Amino acid sequence: MDTIFSKIIKREIPADIVYETDEILAFKDIDPKAPVHILVIPKKPIPTINDATAEDAELIGKVILAAKDIAKSLGIAESGYRLIMNCNKDGGQTVFHLHCHLVGGRQLAWTPG
Repeated sequence: MDTIFSKIIKREIPADIVYETDEILAFKDIDPKAPVHILVIPKKPIPTINDATAEDAELIGKVILAAKDIAKSLGIAESGYRLIMNCNKDGGQTVFHLHCHLVGGRQLAWTPG
């Protein structure tokens, strides 16, 4: 299933890429919710967290570690940041390709739904 993220991975849609490895891609969110808002995605298409398997554990760990490295490179690691992974419609997921939001650059309030 093609998503906007798979099209970004294939370079069919432009994105402001900030990090890339053979397995991970990270780019600026086009609708940022904070001064820093980066989407960190595995290049392997996994639609939702519910679709992740034990085989994906290392890859998902690499997504988290990439987010940590990006936060450090953008200068927000010490002040703090938030990592968010949404799952399905009620969880706020709008693109069905597993992804992690790295959000920071200001004081973040806790606003549960």
